Amino acid sequence: MNYLKKILVYALPYKRYAFLNIFFNILYALFGTLSFVVLIPMLKVIFPTKNEVTIAKKPIYKGLDHLKDFLSDTFTYNIQSIAHDDKLKALTIVIILVISTFLFKNVFNYLALYFGTFLRNGILKNLRNAIYKRTIDLPISFFSEKRKGDIMARIAGDVGEVQNSFLSVLEIIVREPLTIIFSIAAMLIISPKLTIFIFVFLPVAGFIISAIAKRLRQQSSDVQVEQGIFLSIVEETLNGLKIVKGYNAQAIFNNKFQESTSRFFSFSNKMMHRQNIATPLSEFLGIVTIAFLLWFGGNMVISGAINAESFLAFMGLSYNILTPIKALSKANNNVKRGNAAAERVLEIIESENPLKDKANAIIKEKFNSEIKFKNISFKYENEYVLKNFSLTIPKGQTVALVGQSGSGKSTIANLITRFYDVNKGAILLDGIDIRDLTTSSLRNQLGIVTQDAILFNESIKNNMRLLVNENVSDEAIIDALKVANAWEFVKDLPKGINTNIGDSGNKLSGGQKQRISIARAVLKNPPIMVLDEATSALDTESERLVQVALENMMRNRTSIVIAHRLSTIQNADLIAVMQKGEIIEQGKHNELITKNGMYKRLVEMQSFE
Repeated sequence: MNYLKKILVYALPYKRYAFLNIFFNILYALFGTLSFVVLIPMLKVIFPTKNEVTIAKKPIYKGLDHLKDFLSDTFTYNIQSIAHDDKLKALTIVIILVISTFLFKNVFNYLALYFGTFLRNGILKNLRNAIYKRTIDLPISFFSEKRKGDIMARIAGDVGEVQNSFLSVLEIIVREPLTIIFSIAAMLIISPKLTIFIFVFLPVAGFIISAIAKRLRQQSSDVQVEQGIFLSIVEETLNGLKIVKGYNAQAIFNNKFQESTSRFFSFSNKMMHRQNIATPLSEFLGIVTIAFLLWFGGNMVISGAINAESFLAFMGLSYNILTPIKALSKANNNVKRGNAAAERVLEIIESENPLKDKANAIIKEKFNSEIKFKNISFKYENEYVLKNFSLTIPKGQTVALVGQSGSGKSTIANLITRFYDVNKGAILLDGIDIRDLTTSSLRNQLGIVTQDAILFNESIKNNMRLLVNENVSDEAIIDALKVANAWEFVKDLPKGINTNIGDSGNKLSGGQKQRISIARAVLKNPPIMVLDEATSALDTESERLVQVALENMMRNRTSIVIAHRLSTIQNADLIAVMQKGEIIEQGKHNELITKNGMYKRLVEMQSFE
């Protein structure tokens, strides 16, 4: 229950529904008990005893010892007063009373479930919102260790499991216990001796059922973890479907998926076997208890210690206890599963964000003078990929970072955008450590264009305005497309800027996607641009178009260009050549060619003139 207790905070906005659910569950439990108690007068009318006498005076309460007789006589007295010794009329009244009791019981049951639905679905909504918000707030480093499919499984399956379990908790703490309490109270009034007898057997049944459910939580956790694994395989397969097919690797991925679903099959079977045995076993134990009760109670009826109608009502009340006990057993299993699911959900929600803003973080409104990398060192795991890196970028200048793969170029882009924090040193924006700024105000100063154009299954218009400004005009979008050399093909699309570009923009070519991505950055109009190998994945013709678009965008802006193709950065104000996390050369293009060092060798390898 530890994890489910933490989930309770997500129920607070719906507490009124919780109170109404509890209130109607109390009434349901009360009328559920009364529906068996009112059978006594009906049976008495149908099967009158020879020595039955008319009660002429209104009964007087004489204490708890005589409570049963007082209640029975009062009911009989009122029926006789209304029916005037007409047996058929008395029977009709009693039957109407029985029907009314069962009607109210079921109405209150519906109302309890009605308000419980708002509570369950409200918790489901709040949990999904919380886990999604946490997912997009957590740093990128968190997801390098987690499978995307596992995150999806937690948002879909685990949250749904928690939702189902929460109602089970309500049943455990309100509905079923109250049904048992009310039924026991009525049974004690009818016959304390019979009540004591039946409770000799119930703890034995409870102990056996509890033993069966003992390992259910661990098995439920295994099922949920494996679900995350096979969903991850699906997600990875869909993302890399071209590669999978191109390398004829369908069989390999199919085997991986089938191995995971086989483990899921095995874990699910073990869990369901334990669940499935609980219900028939509890029912069998209940019947055994009833059989002993029939034998013991039948002797009491024969000896005259209890009348037949009271014994039959007592039998009904006994069954009324067994039903919630079975429900409690099932709910207990659900709670164990829900607790395991809640643990996985809370693992995401309660994950610490090492990059969260400081309490007194500064809101940066404007970029004024320079970006400074001051003796920074950084490592993703054990080995440093940047070592005492220092570089100053004055406002309005374009600085290009070049070097072989693994030299640390893209890491600079990850650090300036604060996707990661430096291990040593500091990155200063106008003399202020970016760790002292709010993350949102820092990123408001930045525009990002990456090697992979990240687009969404929306129209071109929505791809641009949703990430920049939802109120931006169509004219501003078209102007940005023109700057990015994208309007030339967008205007010819069937619906122009309202054309849907498909999943990840797959209806467009690589160069078209990249130009849309550049147009989005232009529309944001930030003072600082970060271009992370923005043309490396393009063909020569697309590269020329995109390069013109980039030059248009970088005009009058401060730009950090991470370049693989050196032809794209020859006009940069400063080119920094990196090797193993350090700058080994820096200067303008012509200066570096004259030095006859690493930069010239890189240029020659790319056949650049």
